Amino acid sequence: MDPTNLELTSGAEQRNVFWPTIRRAVSLMRAHRVALWSSIGLAIGAQVFTIAIPWATGRVVDEAMQPRDLGQLRYLIILILCLAAARFTVMYLRRLIAGTMAINIEQDLRNLLYHHLLSLSFPFFDRNQTGQLMSRATVDLSALRLFLGYGLLFFTQHIVTVVAVMTVLLWMNPLVALLVLVIVPPLVVLAVRYSRVSQPVVTESQQALAQVTTQAEESVVGIRVIKAFGQEDREVQRFRDRSNDVFDWNITATRLRARYVPVMDFLPTISLALLIIIGGWQVIDGGMSLGDFVTYGLLVALIVMPLRMLGMWIGETQRFVASAIRIFAILDSAPEIVDAPAAVALPAGGGAIGFHDVTFGYDPGRPIVRGIDLEIAAGSTVAIIGRTGSGKTTLTQLVPRFYDVQQGSVTVEGVDIRRLRLDELRGAIGTVAEDTYLFSASIRDNIAFGRPDASPADVRRAAERAQAAGFIEELPDGYETLVGERGLTLSGGQRQRLAIARALILDPRILILDDATASVDASTESRIRRALEEVMQHRTTLIIAHRLSTIALADRIVVIDDGRIAADGTHDELIGTSDVYREIHDHGLVDRRFVDADGDHVVIPAGQDREDGA
Repeated sequence: MDPTNLELTSGAEQRNVFWPTIRRAVSLMRAHRVALWSSIGLAIGAQVFTIAIPWATGRVVDEAMQPRDLGQLRYLIILILCLAAARFTVMYLRRLIAGTMAINIEQDLRNLLYHHLLSLSFPFFDRNQTGQLMSRATVDLSALRLFLGYGLLFFTQHIVTVVAVMTVLLWMNPLVALLVLVIVPPLVVLAVRYSRVSQPVVTESQQALAQVTTQAEESVVGIRVIKAFGQEDREVQRFRDRSNDVFDWNITATRLRARYVPVMDFLPTISLALLIIIGGWQVIDGGMSLGDFVTYGLLVALIVMPLRMLGMWIGETQRFVASAIRIFAILDSAPEIVDAPAAVALPAGGGAIGFHDVTFGYDPGRPIVRGIDLEIAAGSTVAIIGRTGSGKTTLTQLVPRFYDVQQGSVTVEGVDIRRLRLDELRGAIGTVAEDTYLFSASIRDNIAFGRPDASPADVRRAAERAQAAGFIEELPDGYETLVGERGLTLSGGQRQRLAIARALILDPRILILDDATASVDASTESRIRRALEEVMQHRTTLIIAHRLSTIALADRIVVIDDGRIAADGTHDELIGTSDVYREIHDHGLVDRRFVDADGDHVVIPAGQDREDGA
């Protein structure tokens, strides 16, 4: 199975991984082997007491009821009650230990899954939907817990019951044992057939359920967009369609159960019927005592239930395997961006960046940036502009090595970033994106996210430099104010200023501002610009911007067009020499707004820049 593809594509492939998946899932119990073997031992003990009760019941008939011996009757009744009490105690302990083990396994697996998810690279999350991943981390994980903690042990208990009863019957009366064994071959054939046809159906049902989870997650996150465009009914219909897929697959699985399970449920009763016919004849003929007949009947009844539950257990196993496959597909996905075997420390320096014949595309067959050659001196500020989709953001995402280039190299301090330690590389880069994400935590925690050990003074200083301290101090709880999910309780400008503070507290040698002032008003932008002028000193800064006022902070401007560098220079140089830059500028793709020295918002009409010297 391709570890980058989280879905199995064929029934044959699903069948091929059935037993390996079972073995791998069972291996998760090795860390809890004491609890496992204790549960198995207790299950065996419970079956010993369970089998002893029918034997004692048979003795009641032969040794107490027929001879009318009240003393023996009292003794056997007390014995049966003691056996039942012992069975209750053992089963209570087994369920307690097994349940605790299942919860521990689920916790271990949840922590492992979460840790592994955070170790995966951006391309993995580009390929897979959030709702799918959440479904696997919740619904599928619970299925594993239920099976490993209960289903597997119940099956073990049933197997022990069948083997123990058959052993006792073979020892006491081989003929009665053969009456049971006669139904085993057709039962096995049906069970194997049911397993083969139900596995793909259950897998598709799990996948359809994940699609429902994805739809629900997207609707909750995008509820403001849905309501703004009045698309509630359309989204409800989409959800209903996906729910119908789950319904259809579950109906198919139910029909399969209806077809196979009743037959497997009926076959064990044949053994009981044969025992009544042949055993009853032997009792009448004198070849079997009435007490033995009662004992055999109760013993056969003991294995009727496990054999009847075989079909249901197979169905639960299929569901478990489908869930395990989906979880293991994540765990088998290897991080694509990792430290090189001989990774080196980030050299000292001011943050010099180099792009050398860089080609990259999220789909390797469709490059976004092509043949980029660009040297950015340490401590300089470079504005990267271009039309939408030209590759500006993509280029800056290569610097922290969120993605690896397909051709060429990116260097920091003269060293190929693929040779640098990832934690040191990313720790030296502060990023502020246009789409600001804040966590459901306090403002202090959001600012100090990259430096959890930052002091309150450090947090306040970063907020002041990002022009965020003013509005933070006006909030009811100041820096301890809890931010709502995704920061939606704050305005766009407030979120961006917090994001700038979060980047500044790292004191990075490289700062990447991806349209970081897009959501602020002119006066706020003026304050942020003054702050940025301070923090960008002696720091390499890449600015993706559409406002001339922000671009004016740069030492040079690089124009990207169709994934290539179309021009490189200052505004005065490019406005007269670069047709691409002049077109972008004159057609308003660069927002011609700035704030003058007095903080007033000024708009420059298109075409007046060169005449007015703006």
